[in-house]
Formats: sequence, C-alpha cells, structure tokens
Amino acid sequence: MDYRQEIKELRQKLNENGYRYYVLDAPTMSDHEYDMLNRRLEELEAAHPEEITPDSPTQRIGGKILQGFSPYTHEVPLESLQDVFNAEEVAEFCQRMDENLGLLTEYSVEPKVDGLSVALEYRDGVFFRGATRGDGRVGEDVTENLRTIRSIPMVLPEKLPRLIVRGEVYMARSVFEEINAMRELQGKPLMANPRNAAAGSLRQLDPKIAADRRLDIQIFNLQLAEGKTFLSHAETLDYIASQHFKVIPHKTLSGLQAVQAEIGRINDRRMEYPFDIDGAVVKVNSLIDRETLGSTAKCPKWAVAFKYPPEKKPSRIVDIVVQVGRTGVLTPKAVLEPVRLAGTTVTNATLHNQDFITEKDIRIGDTVIVQKAGEIIPEIVEVDFSKRPEGTTPYFLPETCPVCGASVRREEDGAAIRCTGAECPAQLQRNITHFASRDAMDIEGLGPAVVQQLVENGLICNVADLYSVSAADIAKLDRMGEKSAENLIRAIEKSKANDLSRLIYGLGIRQVGEKAGKVLASHFRTMDALRAATEEELTEINDVGAVTARCIVEYLSAPQSQDLIERLATAGVHMESTARLVDERFAGMTFVLTGTLSRFDRKSAQAMIEDRGGKASGSVSKRTTYVVAGEAAGSKLKKAQELGIPVLTEDEFAKMLE
Repeated sequence: MDYRQEIKELRQKLNENGYRYYVLDAPTMSDHEYDMLNRRLEELEAAHPEEITPDSPTQRIGGKILQGFSPYTHEVPLESLQDVFNAEEVAEFCQRMDENLGLLTEYSVEPKVDGLSVALEYRDGVFFRGATRGDGRVGEDVTENLRTIRSIPMVLPEKLPRLIVRGEVYMARSVFEEINAMRELQGKPLMANPRNAAAGSLRQLDPKIAADRRLDIQIFNLQLAEGKTFLSHAETLDYIASQHFKVIPHKTLSGLQAVQAEIGRINDRRMEYPFDIDGAVVKVNSLIDRETLGSTAKCPKWAVAFKYPPEKKPSRIVDIVVQVGRTGVLTPKAVLEPVRLAGTTVTNATLHNQDFITEKDIRIGDTVIVQKAGEIIPEIVEVDFSKRPEGTTPYFLPETCPVCGASVRREEDGAAIRCTGAECPAQLQRNITHFASRDAMDIEGLGPAVVQQLVENGLICNVADLYSVSAADIAKLDRMGEKSAENLIRAIEKSKANDLSRLIYGLGIRQVGEKAGKVLASHFRTMDALRAATEEELTEINDVGAVTARCIVEYLSAPQSQDLIERLATAGVHMESTARLVDERFAGMTFVLTGTLSRFDRKSAQAMIEDRGGKASGSVSKRTTYVVAGEAAGSKLKKAQELGIPVLTEDEFAKMLE
C-alpha cells in the first residue's frame, strides 16, 4: 500500500475510535490496538514529515512551551446570561416570552456546566482555532491546549467552509479527585475545585501539562455555520452531535410548569452528571424568535440561567474525629446524623481546623446547619444554639498525633497543626515518595504507584526499610517483573552514596528545601554535627531563619527521627558531605533568571550560582544583585530596569562563571 494511503486510513481509524471512545463511550478497538495503530502512524509521519498535518491524531499535544496567549476577537460574541434565583423570576421570564411572541413558547432546558466557556472554529471541516470567552468579545487563543482535549474532534464529517461552536470546558469530578489524591501523595498543593482546576489547566503554557489534566467539553451552542440553515436550537444541537461533538444534555419543552419541573429534575440528578453544574439554562428554542427578541448590551433577552441555591439542612454532630493527612496535617471531621443534600446522603462534614471550631463554637451533640460548599464538600454553616444539650464542652484538637502518638505543632504562619513523627503511618506514602524523588535521593523507578504497592503489601514501613527490601519481593508487585525489580534494587543501592545534602532534603523536614539541604550539608559536613546543632547555631547560617531552625531541631530531636537516621546509617546510607563550593565569588549576591535561556537550563544555572555561594531568587527586588535575561524576558526584566539593577546577557553570565 502507498504510504500516503496508509497514513490516510490510519488517521480515519484513529479519529473514528477516538470519537467512539471519548464522545460515545463505546470504543471499537482495545487500548493496545489503538496504541499500535498510533505508533505506526507516528513512524510513517517521522519517515515522511511533509505529510504531517495539524489535524493528525499524533499532533494533539504540542512539543513547544508557549510564551503566552494571543488575544482573539470573537466574530460572534460569546454573551453571558441573566441570572434568576427563584421560581417567581423563572415565571416572569416565561410570561415575558409569551407576551412578546404571542404564543405558548417552546424552550430548551439544559444543565449549566460550571467550567470555562470557549469557542471552537473549524475551516473546511478541520479544527482551526479555539479561544476562551474573555469579556465576550475578546478572549485568549488557547488552540494548542484545546487540541489536547480528546473529545474535541480535529476533523468533522461535513466540510463546511466555516463552523464555530461554543462549549464549556470542564474537569470531571472523578478526574479532579484522582489528580488531587496524587498531588496530596506527592506533597503538592491541592486544587481548590474542578472549575478552577479546568480554568488553570486550559491556561497552562505547556500543552503537555494541559494534556495530563484530562479536560473534557460539552458543546451547547452553534455560533456560526456557513452554508447551513436551521430553524431551532434543538436542530443545531442535533447537527453538532452528528459532527462528532459531545453535546450538552437537553430537553425541548413548552409551558412554565414543564420548564420548572425540568429545572427541578436537573437539580435532583446533578450528581449523576460527570461534571459540576451550578444551575439550569432556559432558552427560547426558535431561532427566528431569538432574532425578534434580540439582546441587551450584556445578555440575550431569550435566555436565563437559573442558579441553584446551596441546599441547607439541619443535622446533629454525633462525634468529632481527627484524620492525619499525608502531609501530617490534623484535620477534624464532624460525624453527622445522615442528611440528604444535593442528591447524596451526607454523614460527615469538614471542620477545617481549630480556629474554625473555636470561631463557631462547635461541640459534640450540637445541632448544626449543613450545606455543600461548591456542591461537593459538606460544610457546617452555623450552630443552632437553641438546641444545644446541657453539659457540652468546647472541643480542642489533641496535643499528640492520634495515629502515631508523636507530638503535634501548630505552624506559626497558619492554622494547620501537624504531626512531627518521622515514621507516622498516615504520612508514610508521601514521605517515601518525597525521599525517592529526583531532587532528594533520586531513586529511579520508585514513583508513587510503586510506593503505594510496597506499603500496601507490608514490605516497607519507613524509608529505612527500602534498603532491606529484596528484588524477589518487588518482582511480585503489579507490573514489575524480575528485570524492573533488579533495576529498582540497583537504584536504591546507588542512592546510598548520595551527598548528605540529598539525605537532609529527602527526610522531609518542615521548611527545609533542596537549597537549605545543600547549605546545611556544606556548613556542618556530617549528620552528627547537624544533629548536635542548636537553634542559635543554625540561625547564624545564611538563609536559615528562626522558624526553619526550630523545625530542624524539633525534627532531629524527636525519638522517631533519631531511630530513623540510625537505621539509615546502619543500612550504609552516606552521612557525610563530599560536595564543596567551587568558590565563593557570588557570596552575598542574589541572581534572578528570566526569559528563555539557550546556553543553560534553569535548574543547572541555579545550581551553579549556589555552588559559588550565591542565591537564586524567583523575584526581583531592591536586594537583587543581577538579573540574567534570556530571550522573551518579560516583567522581571522590566522591573530590574525600573530599579536600576544590572542586567546580564547569557554570555556575560557565562564569563562570570568561568
């Protein structure tokens, strides 16, 4: 077969299965078969790069990091909707429509997805460009990130000269929970809610990050279709669905009673949708009637968005339990008498922290008003003090960890209370994952998934156990095998020879990052010397403040930490520093790197600054000594110029390093 014909057929097969998998949820081939066809297409395109086109399934994820997003002017404005909040306002809207149109109006009622609105433009049936709503007239061109959304077709069955559709990008609740669970395991900040997660993901400058977030989309409007004529909104949605888009669920109804019943039905079923909703949209179905009604300066007159109020109900606090998260934070949780909220039965509510409990004076036995924050997390709004039983007492979090018994400490700059135990089982997976990470002990192959299996199978209980686990034990884990197990054992053995700085950072001491680990190792040279240091001695070191010094002393003096370090030393882990500063020519200097560097990657440039006694900072201030500016340097360069701070080119920076 001619390679051009094979490329064409492969693209057709992959696009068709992608539509069936991501839109219809009915794939026609296995994941393995899809991967093999995709690999074959990649091979053919690599051999014949002139045949690569933007609509190819292999081009979903761009290889370049974007410098920014260009403004995009919407040819058809993406209007916002007028909000209504109760049944009376819905009735007023429907009555107004009937009066203006002189008949019993037909409506389309749809769930209002809580996401980020975008427009998708196609030319001759091929995805051309996509942009955020912005202010409705001017948005941001996020084409490369939209390509990563698998439910957006790159090629349409019908090749209209131009087609523009509008949709809502969202992160499915299941994906949001999965990503947050992984971020918690890795010790990263958690995403606030699916909507913010979707908005932030779509505006990532690296399309690969956007792809990892597994965004989805629901199309809810036809903006422009050259060469096609439609009479109703329902017809446009049917046509959009025929072009392989994922279309918003909708019903066509007549009369106020039917509209209000559908609004209620959507609310009752809101948890059945994979996406979050914050209301229901009521639209006049007839496109001719829409033209007759027109728009105000801000909103169309033919549609409203009914916003669901947070549902609130009373319940009684049966107990308060304390959970210890993977980062050691103690989180109190109220155990409630079961109450039905937003379509689900709620039996627990977060109490956040001690300050929240004290402020609302929440006690065991209290009757409280509960609602779902963001329609996801149950929370207590207020206490009904009139129903408080006699004999209740104020609640305070425990002074020791309920999991391991170690002492707890409240952060000086926040409300979080943390367990100080180095071997606390609740923090185990997160601690081991951090210990094995690239910037710490750099144990290749020991990612979160493998750590989870090691812990769940009882093979390790702390990081010291890594050095006694056997290849035979690892080989029994899912997706490992003998070769992978041997490679992991070699990586674990290799980590023993790491410099002390990596071990210090890998222990996960609060306030001690990668740079602080290097500073401490360089100053004290041995773990024993560091363990003997007082807070006063630590604060005399550059870049070690009072809070960091206290965290170090508290950690190293705890019995669990002392036992862990002794076990690591017995296992043969290096307890001394062999790394020394190249020199101290940058002592007392602060550098800021900005723009795209061609001669250095940012991490190695920072390391070279620190090896010479300097400090690499992420922001420009009056204390900055030099700014190193690469290509496309932006606000940091401008601020340096305003403050009169010397700016170095890469060549000038390289000469300073020699």
